[in-house]
Order: sequence, then structure tokens, then C-alpha cells
Amino acid sequence: MAKVKICGVRDEAMVHVAAEAGADWIGFNLVPKSPRFIAPHGEPVPERLTDLLKVSAEAQLRSVVLVVDPDIAVLKSLTDTVRPDAIQLHGQETPEFVAKLRAAMPKDTEIWKAVGVENRADLEAVARFVSADRLLIDAKPPEGADRTGGHGQAFDWSILQGWAAPKPWMLAGGLTPENVAAAIAATGADAVDVSSGVESERGVKDEVLIRSFIAAAKAA
Repeated sequence: MAKVKICGVRDEAMVHVAAEAGADWIGFNLVPKSPRFIAPHGEPVPERLTDLLKVSAEAQLRSVVLVVDPDIAVLKSLTDTVRPDAIQLHGQETPEFVAKLRAAMPKDTEIWKAVGVENRADLEAVARFVSADRLLIDAKPPEGADRTGGHGQAFDWSILQGWAAPKPWMLAGGLTPENVAAAIAATGADAVDVSSGVESERGVKDEVLIRSFIAAAKAA
């Protein structure tokens, strides 16, 4: 049974929906340019994150904070106040940066690294991120994109055939309630991540889609 992460959640109601439907992780986006940023109306980010993490803990969901090319000192200061279960790096972070962050953060906060892939050569480069606790295999962003993720595009899953993952990993990129079972069957993924695939409009999560996605992933 695959584990499921619902990413880009901005409100407490959808945290509860994800928990009731059987999600394993809930993701909160701290990238201001993203349509899924948790504080789009100028709210203080630490306070908003604290509220969401509290609700997640009460719902017994593991929390993941998504950041892009963060400053380690700033990130450490934030997580000293509010402690997520994992930090997901979704930018141009190097293997050296990931190693430094892993050393700087508490051991009970996992460090995840998202890597965009398009072909087998991209996939082989994933092994450089051995310091990460988990890898998230995503589609490369479209040319000229101003964000490294959240574009709702899939990659060729066949490149994963015969791949020996160096760490626990998660499949992302263009997953929907309609294709997640096929994606799991094609890749052998035991964990999947979705954001835009469970939205009724850009940045707005949909309860029916969340429930459908989780049900399909768990039944695959």
C-alpha cells in the first residue's frame, strides 16, 4: 500500500480532509512566488506555519515544509520555533548543501531533496544526494519556468525501470486520481506526492479530488 503526501495545503480544513482520507504526510509551501504559499495575504509566516503544524499534529499527520534554496541559518531559526517532521528542498540545492543542512538540523527532522528528471542520466545523478533522508523524483520544470516544481507535468516513468534507489524515495510530477495507480504499477513507487492534481483551480485544493487520489493510491 503506497504512502501519500498531499502537498501545497494552505488551510486547516484541507488538513483534516487529508487526514480523514488516509494521507501519511501533509506539505506546506514556504515559497512566496508559489500559488500554494501558506501566507498569500501577508500574514506572518512563522505564525501561520505554527497554526498549520499544530493542526497536522492533532490530526496525526506528518508535516513537510517545502522550501527553495533556503538560508540555513534562517531555516534553522524558524524550525527551532516550529518543528516540522521533514524539510523538502525543491530548488537548486547542491549535494554539499544538503549535507550541511542535514548536519545542522535536529536528527528527528528529516531532510528531503526533490530532483527533477527527464532521462536516465538525470536519474543516475540522484545518487549524489546521499545525505538526504528521502528523495522526491519529480519532472523537470518547463523551460523558462520561474518555479522548480508544482507544474503538474509527468515524466517518462519507464526510465525508473531497473533503477536502484540509493535512499527511500517518492514519486511526484503530474499525478492525478486517474493515473496514480498506473504510475505506482509502472514505477514500483511505495510513496507518491501530489499537489496540482488535487486542485479545482490553481492553488485551491479540492476535497473530492484529495479523497479520490488517496483511495486510488492506497488501492494500487
